[in-house]
Amino acid sequence: MRTSTPTAPHSRRSIRALRGNWRRIATAATATAALAFTGLGSAAQADAAASTQAAATKTATPNVTWSRACSTPSKAGEMACKALRVTGGTTAFQIQKAAAKGVSPKAADATTPSGYGPTDLQSAYGLTSAAASNGSGETIAIVDAYNDPNAEADLAKYRSYYGLSACTTANGCFKKVGQTGSTTSLPSSDAGWSEEISLDLDMASAVCPNCNILLVEATSATMANLGKSVNEAVTLGAKYVSNSYGGSESSSDSTYDTSYFKHPGVAITVSAGDSGYGAEYPAASQYVTAVGGTALSKATSTTRGWSETVWKTSSSEGTGSGCSSYDTKPSWQTDTGCTKRTIADVSAVADPATGVSVYDSYGVTAGWYTFGGTSASSPIIAGVYALAGTPSSSSYPAKFPYTAAGTSALNDVTSGNNGSCSSSYLCTAKSGYDGPTGWGTPEGTTAFTG
Repeated sequence: MRTSTPTAPHSRRSIRALRGNWRRIATAATATAALAFTGLGSAAQADAAASTQAAATKTATPNVTWSRACSTPSKAGEMACKALRVTGGTTAFQIQKAAAKGVSPKAADATTPSGYGPTDLQSAYGLTSAAASNGSGETIAIVDAYNDPNAEADLAKYRSYYGLSACTTANGCFKKVGQTGSTTSLPSSDAGWSEEISLDLDMASAVCPNCNILLVEATSATMANLGKSVNEAVTLGAKYVSNSYGGSESSSDSTYDTSYFKHPGVAITVSAGDSGYGAEYPAASQYVTAVGGTALSKATSTTRGWSETVWKTSSSEGTGSGCSSYDTKPSWQTDTGCTKRTIADVSAVADPATGVSVYDSYGVTAGWYTFGGTSASSPIIAGVYALAGTPSSSSYPAKFPYTAAGTSALNDVTSGNNGSCSSSYLCTAKSGYDGPTGWGTPEGTTAFTG
């Protein structure tokens, strides 16, 4: 078990030395501390709750404890599944709900969500109107490794709870295939990746409830199989493809770029990483939108009603950013601290302590979990692209936010850091572009329209 300032089980240097060991980015925190309220409470309780809420708003990251949900893969060349589950403490969502009722947050069971839901995310990112009217006929593809046998059923639980329309195989909204496109020849199941899949499907639903969803399951977590799955998603017609995984850079990345990620007219989002400062692939691909992570909290003192800082839990855990060692800098990226590709482009909520609610039942006690990591922010941004409409056939949607840079179409994140680096903007938030959060978080869909 770890606290909000955990000590990583491996140093980042040792992890990065395993060049073939691809790392899954998702950090998941379970909702074992789902909120339970009893009565209205005393005046003293109300004061305590208000004090707790004020502290949460100030720090942006409430204290929680968590443990690792997945073991390290036994095969070289596959990602390490590093999902995290909350085992105690209270999330930002719990604290805020308790303060609104004038009571202290209490731990209960996994029958009630303890993270942000669709209404929260749509409100935070100015998407309420677009989510209600846009997305019909658009398909978001989710690329992950291994099979989640409960994917459709768990998605149905999530959507039903939040009042979203059914998205099933029967009504044509949901489709699950293997990396060859087969609906029957699917990979072996994996509990850790099933949590990742549930997170991705639910976030795509939360942001774009009218969108269709295509789940493409790679045979294993190698870059070759995941890359083939990206290609299959595009072949099957998806114009938005979310990838919540990553690993160490290598000299093969330029080949992977052209083989798997060079798809003009398709918005491909990739998690920037969860290990703090330091570039990862495929976030470093010049053809994708690299998505960083924030801590998201309600803020009654702002017109927006929300505030964000860079997500950082410890020196070895937080949103990724940095300079690629191999990937060419895209023409629309003009910062001077990196001669090659800079990570990230944009960002969204990723801190597990201010995380999102997800329903999952495979390999765990069926129920509600709170997830974080840039595995949450990638499908959120893919959903925003889908709300914005189909990109033109010759465009690279990674460029779109750069054309809206410095406008009200993006929430500029100006506080926090994910580590230390020689060019401070690459790891420390500032006004305008910075590495951890890119140009900021969505405020509507304008910045994601070509």
